[in-house]
Amino acid sequence: MSDCHAGPGTIASASPADGGVTAGLKTVAVVGPPNAGKTTLFNRLTGLRQKVANYPGVTVEHHAGRLTSQRGVEVDLIDLPGIYSLEPRSEDECVTRDVLRGDMEGIPRPDAVLLVLDATNLSRHLVVAAPVLGLGLPTLVVLNMADDLAGRGGTLNTAELSQRLGVPVVLVSASKGEGLEPVFEFLDGSLAVPLPAGSPFPILNNLPAGNDVPQCRAWATRLSQGTWKAPAPSLWSRRLDAIVLHPLAGPFIFLMIVVAVFQAIFTGAAPLMEGVEGLVTGWGKVSGTTLPESPWRDLRTEGVMGGVGGVVVFLPQILLLFLFIGILEDSGYLARAALIADRTMARFGLQGKSFIPLLSAYACAVPAVMATRTIENKRDRIATILIAPFMTCSARLPVYTLVIAAFIPERPLLGPLLGTRAAAMIGLYVLGFAAALFTARALKSSVLRSDGTPFLLELPSYRWPMLRSLGLRLLDRGMVFLKRAGTIILAVSIGLWILAHLPLTDGKAPQIRDSVAGSIGRTVEPLIAPLGFNWKIGIGLITSLAAREVIVGTLGTIYGIESEEDTQGLGAALQKDLTPGGAVALLVFFAFAMQCMSTVAVVKRETGGWKWPILQFTYMTALAYVCAFAANRIVTAWLS
Repeated sequence: MSDCHAGPGTIASASPADGGVTAGLKTVAVVGPPNAGKTTLFNRLTGLRQKVANYPGVTVEHHAGRLTSQRGVEVDLIDLPGIYSLEPRSEDECVTRDVLRGDMEGIPRPDAVLLVLDATNLSRHLVVAAPVLGLGLPTLVVLNMADDLAGRGGTLNTAELSQRLGVPVVLVSASKGEGLEPVFEFLDGSLAVPLPAGSPFPILNNLPAGNDVPQCRAWATRLSQGTWKAPAPSLWSRRLDAIVLHPLAGPFIFLMIVVAVFQAIFTGAAPLMEGVEGLVTGWGKVSGTTLPESPWRDLRTEGVMGGVGGVVVFLPQILLLFLFIGILEDSGYLARAALIADRTMARFGLQGKSFIPLLSAYACAVPAVMATRTIENKRDRIATILIAPFMTCSARLPVYTLVIAAFIPERPLLGPLLGTRAAAMIGLYVLGFAAALFTARALKSSVLRSDGTPFLLELPSYRWPMLRSLGLRLLDRGMVFLKRAGTIILAVSIGLWILAHLPLTDGKAPQIRDSVAGSIGRTVEPLIAPLGFNWKIGIGLITSLAAREVIVGTLGTIYGIESEEDTQGLGAALQKDLTPGGAVALLVFFAFAMQCMSTVAVVKRETGGWKWPILQFTYMTALAYVCAFAANRIVTAWLS
């Protein structure tokens, strides 16, 4: 046996007792505990852009990507949810178990496995190796974070570890792309892969299901002894944790970070938004002057440019928001925020694991509902699903920004640190979170009452965010936003423009108030008038059921047809149709209302029927109406 310590890129493989070469791999599963960096490795190998986060539960379903190995072998990689054992406690862990055993419908059993473990936490992460190797699949153990291990003085003898495991072992840094050559060799079948049954540890042969966790822990401890020197704890990480996890300082720091993020969103995105708005306006003017007068020109300038263009303007703000979220995620801070939130959420009957999907709901409620599969307790899971849409998703951001910019003048509150518009935005985020906690308390004290569950979370090391990861994430979010603008919002804008020009009288379109679209708006106007809304807002509320941000495109189309937006801007035009009380009511309504059929559909799928989504939609709509009514009356009385 070699006494040398293998570095990144070196691979050690025990000589198999019965030989065997893995050739022509078709499907390879990427498996490992949460925070081991398996999704980062998956991204490196396939080039696909997947969400990378520093806490468990982000990857709630498998993600697949195809790559061509160095020998031209096409390989399908499946990125599976993080696991600690093959005895599942949550639905996302069931996905991993079922795929590995070949029990997942529509997915073949993998031909081989890439088992990704954190080299800095080897003694703990090796626990999952026993049940995975016990499946008998050709396996390459990929020990990730080699840079962090070396930087903190840790060492690893991959040759000795490979001999003990009976499978090849490689030490890599997936985030830096170092040491991946042996991984490609394994994928194209040029690397000899012994069967795990040849391991000198007989306990491995007795763990085909991996159910005996205590024995696995003892096995992992013996395995790491003499092969791995634990890295020294990071002094600066401990000092940071002493501050950010402090019972008093921690919540205050979290609040200050939130304030700084939203102030930066308003101030930093303003020049970019003005630039995008200038491009949209210029394109509209060019279309209006160069194209001959026709219905098609009007459709392009009033419908498409007014609807889609009015929403695209908010892209810089959304990208800036996701940039800050990505930095906080990749640095390891948001995992600490989950611990801070656990103390508060426990008072409302929830556990810290609910914080993870609720946090992802700030991007979109659909993946947040799916991320609740990490919650073992069924009642806690349903409660989290029902409150997730209260979190202020990115689709609400254009609505909030439009109304706040139109009705709230920018003035400093805390000097340059906080202005009135950022404060209003933070207030809306807090309002949604408060409604979620209130609803959770009501549910957990009645129909969804259950015993408390302890919150266990493995804190990742602090790391510098990678520019490549952040860039790919922003590209993804930008493409998702533009796709929605180019599909849902475009379709609604075109449909609304057509309805706004019907019925024709003597070949002429009616005034928009008298059109089919106007008639729909005037039909619902008596119902929403107590909230301070007119028929134009009524049309927007109906169309926004497809997606919340559609209301911005709808109003842009309406005002574009009326030719008000061209001269005054959408915000100025909106000021003519909303009183201050109505403006606040509109913000409150969107803070609480469901207004997203995609979320309704995924809640129906995740809960197995229509009972909970109907209850959720009805409750949120009723709460939105009542609170918007109260907001309109209070603001109107205060200003009178």
